[in-house]
Amino acid sequence: MKDYCEITLSGLNIDDIESALSGKLKIRLSEEVCNAIEKCRHYLDKRIAGSDDPVYGINTGFGSLYDRRISADDLGTLQRNLVMSHACGMGDEVPGFIVKLMLLLKIQSLSYGHSGVQKATVHRLTEFFNNDILPVVYQQGSLGASGDLAPLAHLSLPLMGMGEVNYRGKKLPASKVLSKLDMEPITLQSKEGLALLNGTQFMTAYGAWCSVRARRIISLADITGSLSLDAYDGRPEAFSDLIQRVRPHPGQAKTASAVMRILSGSEIISRTKRHVQDPYSFRCIPQVHGASRDALTYVMSVFEREISSVTDNPTIFPEEDKVISGGNFHGQPLALALDHICLAMAEIASISERRIYRLLSGKRGLPLFLVANPGLNSGFMIPQYTAASIVSQNKQLCTPASVDTIESSQGQEDHVSMGANAALKAFRVVENTEKVLAIELYNAVQALEFRRPARTSPFLEAIVKAYRKRVSFIQNDRIMFEDMRESVDFLRTLETDIPGSE
Repeated sequence: MKDYCEITLSGLNIDDIESALSGKLKIRLSEEVCNAIEKCRHYLDKRIAGSDDPVYGINTGFGSLYDRRISADDLGTLQRNLVMSHACGMGDEVPGFIVKLMLLLKIQSLSYGHSGVQKATVHRLTEFFNNDILPVVYQQGSLGASGDLAPLAHLSLPLMGMGEVNYRGKKLPASKVLSKLDMEPITLQSKEGLALLNGTQFMTAYGAWCSVRARRIISLADITGSLSLDAYDGRPEAFSDLIQRVRPHPGQAKTASAVMRILSGSEIISRTKRHVQDPYSFRCIPQVHGASRDALTYVMSVFEREISSVTDNPTIFPEEDKVISGGNFHGQPLALALDHICLAMAEIASISERRIYRLLSGKRGLPLFLVANPGLNSGFMIPQYTAASIVSQNKQLCTPASVDTIESSQGQEDHVSMGANAALKAFRVVENTEKVLAIELYNAVQALEFRRPARTSPFLEAIVKAYRKRVSFIQNDRIMFEDMRESVDFLRTLETDIPGSE
């Protein structure tokens, strides 16, 4: 994975986001980007100096105050006031890795030469990113329509030496960190506050993170589902290419192929079975995992477009000599996609929990609750309760945010996306799904031990061997939450490349 990313006019992709999440990525502005930023700034200065025409947010007030003219002497103060007055976030702090993504995405959005910012402002954002100077941003406050106003205001305050930042493990006043690093606070010029605050970077950062994690989680679900299938002494026929060929959903076919490759060489899957078919939670893994995989393809296409879009307002077109007030800050495409992530991930967790339940049922030669002496021992009874609780929480979080709206700014902003709320829900559902899969792994490895000396596939046996170095077989009841946390940590570092993958 590359250790730097040059911000260019061609934009970013999901792999760049994954590199940024690794914590190792540094960024720099290409020469063409610097030229585009300076050209747009020069055009805007010339336009303002040569005309008294009102231009929204540049020489007028904001929102329903769009009809209030601002004098030329107050244009910088207008932008400074905008950032200060809009920093109204509440709730928990946004995690540092999401804030870092917000910085990256804001830099990319401003880089196209359609926002009118100073090059110095964009450079300062890159310095924050590269030096892990992470503004303190709060989760609540965005309606997801005029952009993520409150979160982006908190992201922008430290540029001016205001607000707080997290730096080297401490929360500090931004002014103190700037002084320590010999950075002068940025003095905003006309339009800059609006360019910084209008935008979808809060929603997009969460959505990009969720997309990257969800892509990995679906692969993990194929692995844990395959292990459960073998531990349950399941049948392979439902994963035949013939079945998928006559219902050609791409995600379904990819899942079925993945499961067959994961189980390749398994002694258990290839032996003669007494039962003629399996419950849906095993037999329909291709259809359920595959549907979520296809949903994620749509979601990732939305965020791939958004991470390389201009989303502030008004938008400046120097070549066409136009400044256009539009609605690219509206988060509806993202809100719908984020609600879709919730649905796709919740179904992965739901079918996983059902497989857990089946493994505990005392059927197909497995002991009740996966312990040799049930009754005296409760065994794996309660991990299933935990999984069921998480799955039900996911169902509650899947109530769509994107169908909600509320009027604001005295009716000027009369339809909003609630994409920020959708983002926060999606974040929780993705994390919850990972926990349920970890519980499935915990159960499936335990169940597999009752199939010995028979062996599953070499791929899965290698995973079981590595897992057993961290979580041992349960002979008699013990405290289990530590094992469950270890299982989550194990999944987070598990290599998901399946033999035979392209």
